Amino acid sequence: MDLESGELSEGDLSSGGTESFNSKSLALQAQKKILSKMATKAMANMLIDDTSSDILDELYKVTRDYTSDKKEAHKVLKDLIKIALKIGILYRNNQFNQDEAEIVDKFKKKLNQAAMTAVSFYEVEFTFDRNILSGLLHECKDLLHELIERHLTPKSHGRIDHIFRLFAKVEFLSDLYNPEGVYKVYLQKICEGVNKLLDEGTI
Repeated sequence: MDLESGELSEGDLSSGGTESFNSKSLALQAQKKILSKMATKAMANMLIDDTSSDILDELYKVTRDYTSDKKEAHKVLKDLIKIALKIGILYRNNQFNQDEAEIVDKFKKKLNQAAMTAVSFYEVEFTFDRNILSGLLHECKDLLHELIERHLTPKSHGRIDHIFRLFAKVEFLSDLYNPEGVYKVYLQKICEGVNKLLDEGTI
């Protein structure tokens, strides 16, 4: 699927090696095509809960200021939203086999660990370790690559790499967590949102 144009491209969803008509697969592709067109930050605010939207807004601001590039910040967040939507659609439509379902469980646990670590580093002074947090995020990235291998195109793998190339970068994390830095207000709001999602059991 070319998500920039909204067109379906060969191989975006695995055909399973069969050319026979499959209405369920076709419906799934159509749903993905529609959602991919809507996968902008504005539409995300209508598709996800308010807390997650607030976190995305703060991540956008951090990315914009860190990169000094509004276009790049928009692209990173757009890639994040697209990947989340596509995996969500595959999950809701029971497209993952048993092995992939186990990867989903591993990813949820790793994401939960990364989220708790991120909040803890913010709340407890002098505990921040950029290598630990970066390592957890890279583990999340590797699990996502493994999860989508059978379902999505190299373009989606590229989007995952693009997201984590910034957010798991040790220099980025160091600047973000600098208590005297320019991102402390953003970090506070991000961690408050993440903490709320943790309390609700969302992540």
